[in-house]
Order: sequence, then structure tokens, then C-alpha cells
Amino acid sequence: MNVYDEAHNLAKAIKESEEYKQYDLTRRKVNENPELSKMMTDFQAKQLELQTKQMMGEEVGPEMMGTIQELYGIIMKDPLAAEHLQNEMRFSLMMNDVYQILGDAMGMGGLFKKGDNGWES
Repeated sequence: MNVYDEAHNLAKAIKESEEYKQYDLTRRKVNENPELSKMMTDFQAKQLELQTKQMMGEEVGPEMMGTIQELYGIIMKDPLAAEHLQNEMRFSLMMNDVYQILGDAMGMGGLFKKGDNGWES
């Protein structure tokens, strides 16, 4: 068994999964709408900034939380954006499951663990 061949098989299986197909479909639709695409990119950048601050142990102020909540509320009013965020979450959960399986097989299962609200690091 060649590890690289198996990695390519895994990549193919992921691309053929319903989670990926739905995520990719809505991602392409979002990208066809420049205004929505920019709004989603801005939201994701703010989310990443928040997560980075939290991981670094920095305090996240109420202003930043309010901005993210406001952007989220605006985005969720758009049916395509809401569907895309749901598809993105489903795809992310599947990928986290794959990482967990690989980590467990290598004896590194502590890298990711499943919590009550999804995966945690």
C-alpha cells in the first residue's frame, strides 16, 4: 500500500462526498455575486481575527463581538449565504472527523477531541 496513492484516494473520496459537493456548489454561487462574496470574505476575516485573538489568550472586546454578531445577522438574512455557512459547517465537521481518525491512528488522538458542541482543539 502506497501512502501517497491512499492520500489521493482519500482526496477523491472527499471531493465525491455530499458535504463537499454542497459546500462547493454554494461557494461557487456566492462567488458569482461580488457583493455577497465580499460580505462573506469580510465576515470570515473578522471570525479568523477573533479566533486568533482567543487562541493567543487576548481578550476580545464587546465591540469586536458586536461587529461579528451584526455581520452574522446581516449574512443570515440572505438565503444563499445562510445555506453556504451551513454547508461550510457540515464540510468542516466532516474534515475534522477525518483529522480525528488520522490522529487516532497515529496515536495523536489528543490533538482534536469531540465536545458537546462539535470539535475542539
